[in-house]
This record gives sequence, structure tokens and C-alpha cells, in this order.
Amino acid sequence: MNIFVANLNYKVRSENLRQIFSDYGEVIDARIINEKGTRRSKGFGFVEMANDDDARKAIAALDGAEWEGRNMIVKEALPRTEAPRAEGEQAAE
Repeated sequence: MNIFVANLNYKVRSENLRQIFSDYGEVIDARIINEKGTRRSKGFGFVEMANDDDARKAIAALDGAEWEGRNMIVKEALPRTEAPRAEGEQAAE
């Protein structure tokens, strides 16, 4: 299951995210999203866990929990959808 994690302290790194979620089960991937030009954290990231039950336990335990001075928002990540196009805009081929 893919998990969305937001409201993170800007000092939190991918390794830190992996560590806190690994207390609940096997973490396949953990990544903080960074701004392209500055590489500064955007304050959110994603964690992919191998087992859905473990992921649900992590979400229940960590949503709203204080970490590094901020209360995390932890939810199941929704699949990416295509953004609506402006009128007259063509799809990229």
C-alpha cells in the first residue's frame, strides 16, 4: 500500500521516514518530495509498505502524531489522476 505523509518538518529525510514506518512492518520505499531547483523538502512524502494490514496500522498510529515538532498527516495515497485540461488544450502525445 502506498501512504501519503504530510505536514513534515523540513529537516526530515527519506531515511527518517523509512525508519519510523518500519516499526509497523516492511517498508518497500520511502521518499520525501523535494523542490526541483533547490532540492529543499516540500514537507511531504510517500511510503510504500509491503503488507496492507501493516500499512493500515501505521496510518492509524501515526496520523496526527507529533514528530519533529509537527503533527503528521498520514493517509492512504490516492492514485494519480490526470489533471483536467483547460478548454482547447490538447493532450500530449
